[in-house]
Amino acid sequence: MALGLNERRIVISLLERYESLKALVKGRKTEFENLCEFAEKQTEYLTAPASSRFHLCKEGGLLEHSLNVAETMLKIKNTLAPEISDESCVVTALFHDLGKVGMPDNPMYLKNIGKNGKEPSIPYSCNNNMTYMSVPLRSLYFILPIFPLTPEETQAIMYHDGQYVDDNKSVATKECPLLFLLQYADTWSTFVLEKGD
Repeated sequence: MALGLNERRIVISLLERYESLKALVKGRKTEFENLCEFAEKQTEYLTAPASSRFHLCKEGGLLEHSLNVAETMLKIKNTLAPEISDESCVVTALFHDLGKVGMPDNPMYLKNIGKNGKEPSIPYSCNNNMTYMSVPLRSLYFILPIFPLTPEETQAIMYHDGQYVDDNKSVATKECPLLFLLQYADTWSTFVLEKGD
């Protein structure tokens, strides 16, 4: 299916935003390029939805969500915690939900087919045909063999869903500032910027 002019503009805009953010990673540039190449070429990172039926449940939604989180996180960081590196913010924000791609050649979200030419009420279904891991754990499973995360970056990705996940109670009162930044940027993006998308 060919994209219309407006859809092509959106895709180009997303890719420009993505390249701009990627340029902020300088200290671990080679490893980051390897991680980006893996995500872009071996998974559905650029085309996967951000959710099955909630925010940005559309093709490219995961990339758009990741960009929203990264840009929001940098704005918050510049005001509240300028000592935290842009690089840590970009890496954790862009790939905090990498686990939503599923596995290479086995996507997490499967497009539902409508009946009688109608759009389905729930655009995607979760693929249960893979070994279960939470999204943050699957994200770390992909990232760590390729990219050397700091302990703070690892904590931020693992616990970014905060109070929305019961398993995260173990980190209560032990959160590092980077985790708070990622958690708030993710929440703001999901419930404010992407509301209704």
